[in-house]
Amino acid sequence: MLKGSIVAIITPFKDDNLDVDNYVKLIDYHLKNGTNGVVPGGTTGESPTLSHSEHKKIIEIAVKECAGKIPVIAGTGSNSTDEAVELSKFAEKAGSDALLVVTPYYNKPTQEGLYHHYKKINDNVGVPIVIYNIPSRSVIDMSVETMARLYELKNIVGVKDATGDLNRVDQQLKSMGKEFIQLTGNDDNALEFNKRGGVGSISVTANIAAKLCSQFQASCLNNFKDSDKFDQNLQPLHSAMFIESNPSPVKYAASLLGMCNPDVRLPLVQIKNETKQKVLEALKVAKLL
Repeated sequence: MLKGSIVAIITPFKDDNLDVDNYVKLIDYHLKNGTNGVVPGGTTGESPTLSHSEHKKIIEIAVKECAGKIPVIAGTGSNSTDEAVELSKFAEKAGSDALLVVTPYYNKPTQEGLYHHYKKINDNVGVPIVIYNIPSRSVIDMSVETMARLYELKNIVGVKDATGDLNRVDQQLKSMGKEFIQLTGNDDNALEFNKRGGVGSISVTANIAAKLCSQFQASCLNNFKDSDKFDQNLQPLHSAMFIESNPSPVKYAASLLGMCNPDVRLPLVQIKNETKQKVLEALKVAKLL
């Protein structure tokens, strides 16, 4: 089952090109520090500004480097259903263990449109699909009723819930049951999310605090022993990672830790000096610097 601390891994750049060497090192860092899964090509991986060939390459590298040690949940969503199907089929063929498919942005489909979008992807692959529900970026919000309807399909197994509404955890648990995998997309609510029935997080903070995030999630799965302590230590980091648009803050934090350059692609830009100071302070509070 997909659970625990799953990283929405950043895509490092060098001179505006994919930095393969540091990408491989980042994956190795997660393998050594207890991360329970890797998501290449998600929002944090700057999928909107990756070329199709770059997107496919980071999926291939993740599969190769993880080598079955931890699952690779490839980000394969698009606001074009045919494009999402093509990328999903590629990710399955490349060896991805599961797919993370975001709700189609900009088009603003109805709930019926959402259903048929996911159904077409479901019908064209044979690996588990996690719905990525993030109204703040996609404008639309998948209803619990639509999600329950999709859960009847063979490959739909769960949700990355980035609504920020903890009541949705209860509603989804009641509607779909305990076997439906609920992962939070909001690092800051992970503790309460898990207490209500979630089983982990697809995390931004894990990019720079892999061990702390994996220890926190492990504590949640162990009857929440020491979870409050870990959560208090991580909260300043969670906050700092979203002062400006993700992934600009986490890439700057990664650069301070010597992981990669802070470079992001336009229309994203590097963070302001005052934000840099807050990121630095949060890393010190977490004893990462």
